Amino acid sequence: MSNYHIQRNNKNMEKIERLLDEELPAFCYDYFLAIDSQTSALTRLNYAHDLKIFFYFLVEKKFHKSKTVKDITLDDLENVSGNDIEYFLGFLSHYYYGGKEHTCNERAKARKLSAVRAMFKHFFNKNMISVDNAAKVSTPKLHDKPIIRLDSDEIFNIIDAAETGDGLTPHQRAYHDKTRVRDCAILMLFLGTGIRISELVGLNNEDINFKDNSFIVTRKGGSKSILYFDDDVAAALQRYLDYKEANYEDLKDPTALFISNKKGRITVRAVENLVGKYAKIVSPLKKISPHKLRSTYGTQLYRATGDIYIVADVLGHKDVNTTRKHYAAISDDNRREVAGKVKLKREED
Repeated sequence: MSNYHIQRNNKNMEKIERLLDEELPAFCYDYFLAIDSQTSALTRLNYAHDLKIFFYFLVEKKFHKSKTVKDITLDDLENVSGNDIEYFLGFLSHYYYGGKEHTCNERAKARKLSAVRAMFKHFFNKNMISVDNAAKVSTPKLHDKPIIRLDSDEIFNIIDAAETGDGLTPHQRAYHDKTRVRDCAILMLFLGTGIRISELVGLNNEDINFKDNSFIVTRKGGSKSILYFDDDVAAALQRYLDYKEANYEDLKDPTALFISNKKGRITVRAVENLVGKYAKIVSPLKKISPHKLRSTYGTQLYRATGDIYIVADVLGHKDVNTTRKHYAAISDDNRREVAGKVKLKREED
């Protein structure tokens, strides 16, 4: 695992410890210890945040502030009914926490319910509570979301926008000469390999191998994979590396492949902002994120190969059904193409 991923994991574990110390009941230590070897630090951190909201809800709505989160015991957990958890799901539609207004859509509700269920199941299986009422609560119905991606012309146009700066505001153009080569390389890598934003940010110089146009990525959970890129991506990466060597000294993280204007490793937020900046020029009605560029690559790869298993492998999906979600539009294309193939009348002479 690279230094970046080690540092990120360490930061996430520190956040988990802080939440356990300050914002979760004492019995949660047992639960997080039990799932430590089965989950990533990021997954556990997300669980901790979701459970924090659940216990806040219990204090506010079930116990009516008669006790604090730290006062909640396993006996209290055992007395949480299915109705209480259904009330919690309704509460999530609109609530205030930390002085801010929050809302959850159906997917956010389902994720929080999943975290609550997993905790109840753990304590029930360990005979620390006698009933698992969370298992009785149905998952909110999830509606399919339209898959947003760039079409072929938009792929070409977003690369052109990064190369030329056409369409940028005067303020954005002031920085464009300095970031143009880097931004092109980032967009080309996203659109040419489909990697995740966390994988891109975590890349080091040594991960790139131009001899066979390959690179090493650290996947979710810390496993490593070798992916390949074409000559166009290779050229963009080489231009960026040459530019970086010629124009930057005293880097804060000399190992990082992509660096920020402040000479440190580029952040997830910075990558999200640069993708949004160029995407807004070429496709203002679509909200394009790095993940949407990943979907764009998956779509193009499936159209080129027709092999969903190859697409799943390259994208790093453990379940091919996850991959299928990217291709509703392709299925629709296929249905359009076969319309009229079955003839119902004889052709006239």
